[in-house]
Amino acid sequence: MKAVVAGFGVSGFAAADNLTHLGAFVIALDESQGDEERQEKAKLLGILGADIRLGEGATHVLPDDVDVVVTSPGWRPTAPLLAQARERGIPIWGEVELAWRLRDPDNAAPWLAVTGTNGKTTTVQMLDNILRTAGLRSVAVGNVGLPIVEAVMDPEPYDVFAVELSSFQLHYTTSMAAEAAVVLNIAEDHLDWYPSMTEYAADKGRVYEGVERACVYNVADDATMHLVEEADVVEGARAIGFTLGTPAVGQVGIVEDILVDRAFIAERQTSAAELCQVSDLASAAPHYVQNALAAAALARAHGVSQAAVRDGLKSFRPDGHRIEVVGEAEGVTWVDDSKATNPHAAQASLQAYDPVVWIAGGLAKGARFEDLVASVHERLRAVILIGQDRDVIASALTAHAGGVEVIELDEADGEAALAQAVDRAAALSQPGDTVLLAPGCASQDQFRDYKARGDAFAAAVRRRL
Repeated sequence: MKAVVAGFGVSGFAAADNLTHLGAFVIALDESQGDEERQEKAKLLGILGADIRLGEGATHVLPDDVDVVVTSPGWRPTAPLLAQARERGIPIWGEVELAWRLRDPDNAAPWLAVTGTNGKTTTVQMLDNILRTAGLRSVAVGNVGLPIVEAVMDPEPYDVFAVELSSFQLHYTTSMAAEAAVVLNIAEDHLDWYPSMTEYAADKGRVYEGVERACVYNVADDATMHLVEEADVVEGARAIGFTLGTPAVGQVGIVEDILVDRAFIAERQTSAAELCQVSDLASAAPHYVQNALAAAALARAHGVSQAAVRDGLKSFRPDGHRIEVVGEAEGVTWVDDSKATNPHAAQASLQAYDPVVWIAGGLAKGARFEDLVASVHERLRAVILIGQDRDVIASALTAHAGGVEVIELDEADGEAALAQAVDRAAALSQPGDTVLLAPGCASQDQFRDYKARGDAFAAAVRRRL
């Protein structure tokens, strides 16, 4: 097989490396020379027989006699290389599709798949922790953790994979069939990549195709239920809802601050099985509890016991920059939710606190903020805006939160902007308030990534306190 790997980042290298080891002739292409580590990887694969072409112009022309193109998830379908592949009838796979096809058909571990606009990483990590607590050899892969191709090719087989999938990854996935899957939520995001919400939601819905046991959906988000209804699944697969309310039969939910299962027990018509208490979780924020319910549902679909679900959820602690308290002083709590990179995520975070001094802004990615502001304006003490697209949020605040004080900072340097924001927030906040960094935007206008943004915020808070 002659394979072109489009993009030589983490997933691109994993694809090129494993295809080379399997005997394919690999040509890897990337417009960026990358750092020293990337160039070392290129040299290594070159020694093994791959053809690695890095630098400007490398991806303009698709080589001749190609059998398949394996693309990195961030590549738009309109990219010239991919357009040429389509014109020539050459299959285009993502790394996830490649991994699915590389599974050992006689000893393939099942996939428990998670997608959605927000909460994917936390849910997958929760799920992985539950599976490990149950004594299974599990690993979090896909859009988080280990590249899935590497996991599938591991000589020591896994029992099960907890798979995080972005819409970009799902766009290039056609044959995957998970044991169980969830779409956590659907909200406006990546409209700089998709022509409309319809196409974005359709890619999310691909996760349900071919599901064997359970399609898990969000009762509070009708769009996720509709995606389940439209999916072509294995006969006998069940639709399982999760809800912050009292669950109906076939759902998991909350009864008097207890997470319960009315889906995976024989007596579900008349009773519910206790999974854990809300107080057992690292956070009682509504979106965090929803993530826990979704993870529990996937684990239960795989056959994990109630006790393992309970112990796995109790012992789990989320990564940094997700509703993380970074300081408390004079009655004010400072919270870093830099991972809230779109309006839906920021809204979920804001709804967990009242009153709030909100720090927001960055790259809006084509998103609008009117619905967010309209839903949370009564919680807002003040708003401090930073970043390239702060005017988009300012416009929504003018329209729907006219009485709220809004401060726009035009400082270009990200660390300096957050330091100024922290100083202004300290002056505006009162005892009982939460100062919340929930940007609602991507970070790359001022920072390397959301982690660097959160670190800068936490450092500024600690200096101030």
